Amino acid sequence: MYDVLIQRMRDEVTQLGATELRTAAEVDAFLPNTKEITLVVVNSICGCAAGAARPGLMKALRNSTKPDQIATVFAGQDREATARAREYFTDQPPSSPSFALFKDGSFVQMVHRHEIEGRSADEVATRLMQLFDAYCGNHTELSQ
Repeated sequence: MYDVLIQRMRDEVTQLGATELRTAAEVDAFLPNTKEITLVVVNSICGCAAGAARPGLMKALRNSTKPDQIATVFAGQDREATARAREYFTDQPPSSPSFALFKDGSFVQMVHRHEIEGRSADEVATRLMQLFDAYCGNHTELSQ
């Protein structure tokens, strides 16, 4: 039963077009080679992921400005991949759920758990859309 629930949590993000990175090797192959704007979702089983982070992401991706691609790691499940992804989040403490924005393979901005926990999905969506508007420029297509 637990595995079924975890898969549903994974599916909530991958169904939005995210590439799931489950190993350190997959993270290393993906993140440094990204072009344009990439959002990395650090997924989690916690209540704020279910109540605010994943629903907020879904709402934010309805924005006219959004990242070109999305990747996801799952904290507490794919530990090696999550740890490696966090190495790319320059000078940021571990945080899950969270969102990290990259531009042309370089880390630019983070939305930490403390910006998600206790907030509504609409508030998280608003924060993500602010990032998208600031960094995505004319990039309006999400690769799916």
